[in-house]
Amino acid sequence: MRKPGARAVKPRNAATLIIVRRDRKTPQVLMGKRNSGHDFMPNLWVFPGGRIDRSDFRAPFATDLKPEIAARFEAHIPATRGRALALAAIRETWEEAGLLLAKDAPARRTSGPWRDFVAQGVAPDLEGLEIVARAVTPPMLAKRFDTWFLMADAERLVSLERKPDCGELEEIAWVDFDEALALPLPSVTRMVIDEAIQRLENPARPRPFMRFRAGPPRISEL
Repeated sequence: MRKPGARAVKPRNAATLIIVRRDRKTPQVLMGKRNSGHDFMPNLWVFPGGRIDRSDFRAPFATDLKPEIAARFEAHIPATRGRALALAAIRETWEEAGLLLAKDAPARRTSGPWRDFVAQGVAPDLEGLEIVARAVTPPMLAKRFDTWFLMADAERLVSLERKPDCGELEEIAWVDFDEALALPLPSVTRMVIDEAIQRLENPARPRPFMRFRAGPPRISEL
């Protein structure tokens, strides 16, 4: 919680990636457990993701966002930030869970966290991304995020075999959606799982924009 009398902090731009695996009897989703030492949502299960990095604005990509997804971003934020958010979600999934949503692409010079992609001879695959929801954490928190929740099929991963030395997430697991809902989750993650289940059944359903505050969240449509 922020200190009494302190001004509310501006939410940081962030993105999360919901990866759905469909090669089992029932669809499964990738979840990870946050480290107990974190000051933000310790010990809770979440989707991989994190805040945007400056390098995400100039990162290479093999395929671009579908026009309708790019337009959905552009209705709310600048086009360059929408693509950077998509790239941030892919980068964070690679760093936290060791899984890479990418395609073969010509090598090119880059820097920072994107050097790992160049070393693999691939670049991010944005074409398969869908927007599920957007959520802004409440003003009473000391850390706030404006997070876009994106979704992609696991078949677009370079491999289902994880990079062994993943970072922040203590545990990684593929779980059925019912199993996911039984885990200790942040409230927003629980709401987004419910939304993802419904979106898999009805891809045309409206996308929620959730603004959390004291009391019930304010929900509109993206």
